Amino acid sequence: MSARTVGFVGLGIMGVPMATNLVNAGVDVVVWARTPGPVAELVAAGARAADDLPGLFDAAETVILMLRDEAAVDAVLGRGTDEFVRRVRAHTIVGMGTFTTAYSRGLAVEIGDCGGRYVEAPVSGSRGPATQGTLVAMLAGDDEAIEQVEPLIDAMCAQRFRCGPVPAALSMKLAVNTFLITMVTGLAETFHFAAQTGADTEVLRAVLESGPMASVVSRGKALKLTDGDLAPQAAIADVLRNARLIEDAAVATGTAHPLIRVSRELYQEAVEGGHGAIDMIGVITVLEARTRSTRDSARFTRGGFAE
Repeated sequence: MSARTVGFVGLGIMGVPMATNLVNAGVDVVVWARTPGPVAELVAAGARAADDLPGLFDAAETVILMLRDEAAVDAVLGRGTDEFVRRVRAHTIVGMGTFTTAYSRGLAVEIGDCGGRYVEAPVSGSRGPATQGTLVAMLAGDDEAIEQVEPLIDAMCAQRFRCGPVPAALSMKLAVNTFLITMVTGLAETFHFAAQTGADTEVLRAVLESGPMASVVSRGKALKLTDGDLAPQAAIADVLRNARLIEDAAVATGTAHPLIRVSRELYQEAVEGGHGAIDMIGVITVLEARTRSTRDSARFTRGGFAE
């Protein structure tokens, strides 16, 4: 096992560009995935492929996990089996996905009890920033472990912030996602309102981009709307999962959350309507469907609609 070799598991929509940036930074990266396509892409970029998960943990002292959910993390680490101790002992496990704070806290304790170290490192950003290396990382864990992985984080992210002990980074990530989800939902409603009331959406985009509310996210999502481009940067199904995590945390702490509740309902409706794979700004399809339904079920009267 080499301290200079880094394992990377989770070669999805963000994992592939993140791992590629590590390779491009000169890091010796070994990867593994259930499907061969992403592995072949990383090998072509300069990474090495592990034959299996035990081989990856044998090769790398630090293992980065960019996995979708808790079940995937447990499966990769062999949690609940004899493999768990072997895979985490003398390893630094870096969890870059978004999970519940209770799960992360428990995982950190178990890894520590087995002689390993755990660093929370969720990131803010989607596929675009992942490709450009402009993600923002939030870090939590033991200071020494964080210092060890910060050079790796710097290869994938433009900025990083230490948040405290586990699970402080995930608490921060959920707060950041609250802003992201409600902002993008509001942007979708803004464009829907404009389109339905006769405003030119191209002009609307120009106005928003020129004003104080403009941001990288708002510019990118507004452009996707005017271009009719719903290819996923952050898929609706993933956004729904994050909205549920936020809502669950809010309920558990007795925290008011009216905006995230409404947003979660809209993204859930989008998934139920078969739109889970499109970009999150595609939540506008739910608003369009609701408007059609309202108009279909209402009697038109002068000046508006009435039941």
